[in-house]
Amino acid sequence: MILIDGRKLRDEILISLKEEVASLYFEPIFCDVLVGEDLASTQYVRMKKRTAESIGISFHDVVFPSTISTNELIKEIKILNKMPNMCGIIIQLPLPESLDKKKILDAIDPNLDVDCLGEERSKEFYNGDINLGLPAPLACMEILDSLDLDLKNKKIVVLGQGQLVGKPVTFLLKLRGLNVEVITSKTENKEVLIKEADVIISGMGNGKYITGDMVKYGVVIIDAGTSEENGTIIGDVDLDSVKGVASFISPVPGGVGPMVVAMLLKNIVNVAKNNLKKTYYE
Repeated sequence: MILIDGRKLRDEILISLKEEVASLYFEPIFCDVLVGEDLASTQYVRMKKRTAESIGISFHDVVFPSTISTNELIKEIKILNKMPNMCGIIIQLPLPESLDKKKILDAIDPNLDVDCLGEERSKEFYNGDINLGLPAPLACMEILDSLDLDLKNKKIVVLGQGQLVGKPVTFLLKLRGLNVEVITSKTENKEVLIKEADVIISGMGNGKYITGDMVKYGVVIIDAGTSEENGTIIGDVDLDSVKGVASFISPVPGGVGPMVVAMLLKNIVNVAKNNLKKTYYE
């Protein structure tokens, strides 16, 4: 079994992105809006800030108190939308329950919605505009591509149809004309489908659900699920159980996670390049 090193792949992408940013005549700006003082969210924002700045993207710090209202936050987002050289705005989730998440996400200019969680940007994605895509499924696809496998006649199974991983990664796979089976909680023959799969992409968030006896020898597993066990983050796959069966597997942590940040930054760079084209042709 070969463990897929998401950190190494991320670093390779960041080198390329840094070169692209250096070729721009302006410094792109990225803003991750943080509401409240959740420790995990704060640490995640800081990590994204460090990574963005390491490739030449300026990070605009914005933190609002948890007492802010939905309308007040929307007004602030609309100001950010018009900020010169802004190339990406995301809302750090989860938000306080008092806020209307949908309205707030939809307030982001679709051209700056680099998390692709607003309704308009999401529609454009599912209409085939993948220049900006959801970072997690893009990370899964990038990992698959790094393995240089011929997937044309392979059986690919996607576990879960969540909005962040399962549904969009299924769309991306089908967009390539690949053979994809979807498994949800309502699927009756899930054990058979999993056992027959050549490639499994899992985004359920069901800790250590997939074990070695459930999969066939040589299977490729992309584990995009996360859950908590005794204070540590674990994936959907029982790594110790499948290590003698799978050919490739992305571990949790260290697999899909680092690549998600790389794909987010790639979205920001794509916005910057698109803005450059608009300026040129105008």
